[in-house]
Amino acid sequence: MTKLKSFLLGAGCAAILGAFALPPPARAAEPTLNLFTWSDYIDPAMVKTFEKQCGCKVVETDYDSNSEMEAKLKAGADSQYDVVVPSSYYVARLVAEGLIQPLDRSAIPNFKNLAVKFQNPTYDPGDKYSIPYQWGTTGIGYLKDQIKDPVHSWGLLFNPKINPTYPFTLMSGSGQDTIGAACAYLGYGFACDTKADWLAAAKLIQETRKRKNFAGFVDGLPERDQLKAKVNSAGMVFNGDVAASYADGSGKDIGFYLPKEGTEIWVDTMAIPAHAPNPKLGLEFINFILNAKEGAALSNYNAYSSPNAAAQPMLDPSLKTELVSPTPADFKLLHFLPPLAGAKLKLFNAIWTAAKQ
Repeated sequence: MTKLKSFLLGAGCAAILGAFALPPPARAAEPTLNLFTWSDYIDPAMVKTFEKQCGCKVVETDYDSNSEMEAKLKAGADSQYDVVVPSSYYVARLVAEGLIQPLDRSAIPNFKNLAVKFQNPTYDPGDKYSIPYQWGTTGIGYLKDQIKDPVHSWGLLFNPKINPTYPFTLMSGSGQDTIGAACAYLGYGFACDTKADWLAAAKLIQETRKRKNFAGFVDGLPERDQLKAKVNSAGMVFNGDVAASYADGSGKDIGFYLPKEGTEIWVDTMAIPAHAPNPKLGLEFINFILNAKEGAALSNYNAYSSPNAAAQPMLDPSLKTELVSPTPADFKLLHFLPPLAGAKLKLFNAIWTAAKQ
């Protein structure tokens, strides 16, 4: 064999072998659902079920208040997340700010599972931008071994004669909850929405902040955890967070009540940010949550009430308690916070900022 033939033969074999040695074609990137939600609000097992069902990965980022969520969306996160979970009174302002997009209802066939009373709400007529996720109430949590007679009033926080010594907090966040609480205590109603009422509430909050036992502004879940740790003695909390602490035995010393002057009923919703990277996957996730089985699993995990009528037969009996399921008498105390946008929102924010200073 000549050297030339040997070279050509070797080169040919190398080419053939090289062809077989080529790396496999690159696989398409795994689709990712970026979920922006409240802390400890969905069962990790549900996330794994959705990942398996959609052949995707879920990346969860948490927040502790609507205002924190809004600030991040306004800073550019509306192009980073596929699903966000704003409270009902926040939907209108997110729409006004162009931070969430209309929903394609044809991609959400499980919408039919929602109880009728949660469809077509006043905060989002026609369910155009949001779908209910869970609902609950805001009340006062307190340490039963320290505060023997809480008088079931906002006065536990605002009246120094009722609570002269025990450390307490007020809710931070958007401020509507705390302004509403102060309004209710003053007799203006929890859903107050006039400049005069807001100014009176802000004055009360400023006076409250000067008291020696005022321990600061703390949002709902962190406040529940401070009560568990006995860092302070009373504050504004969400009913489901307290119920969850009862279920795992960590909150046995915490009491909870709905103030007699009136307080909040809220609905947390699912929405898709204006520039979501994967809105179709976001719609698939919303439809998944509205499945009867998953709707029940959600409430059984986080101890909040479900707006899903089809899920009701599968709910844990513990969710039938008054703490999670308010009585008809309790409902007379409950009010939705008014949605704010435009000039009225700007005015409210200025008053709330002054109240905290």
